[in-house]
Amino acid sequence: MALEIGKTAPDFTLPTDGGGEVTLSKLRGKPVILYFYPKDDTPGCTTEACGFRDQFPAFSGATVIGISKDSVASHDKFKAKYNLPFILASDAENDVCGSYGVWGEKSMYGRKYMGIDRATFVIDAEGKVAGIWRKVKVAGHVEEVLAAVTKLG
Repeated sequence: MALEIGKTAPDFTLPTDGGGEVTLSKLRGKPVILYFYPKDDTPGCTTEACGFRDQFPAFSGATVIGISKDSVASHDKFKAKYNLPFILASDAENDVCGSYGVWGEKSMYGRKYMGIDRATFVIDAEGKVAGIWRKVKVAGHVEEVLAAVTKLG
């Protein structure tokens, strides 16, 4: 089943940086931005994370969560290196990536491999999908997400 705007977002519980965990359904009552990215501390992923960091105050009231397959230890280093003020969650088993449809075949330099497609989902205060961006291009993306979250109020 493809995820669509207006549908209830798939719930999950994942381990996070700092030895914590996050459960989507426990965040009801305010918007949540889930952004899926391929790998900590790589050029595009760092640019995207720093974009969310730099705009973080403007997302007031919303929870921002970055999700990748990286370990919690990797997330801790990435978060510390770039002073990221939001949650980084580890989906080592691809369960959440699968339920959001962001895990698939990719190609680089003619080589095929499985990985995370960069994507962002805005979840409204009731737990419904309010925005979807797939195959994200990093430039200007955070501003697009901010505009969508601002419309939610």
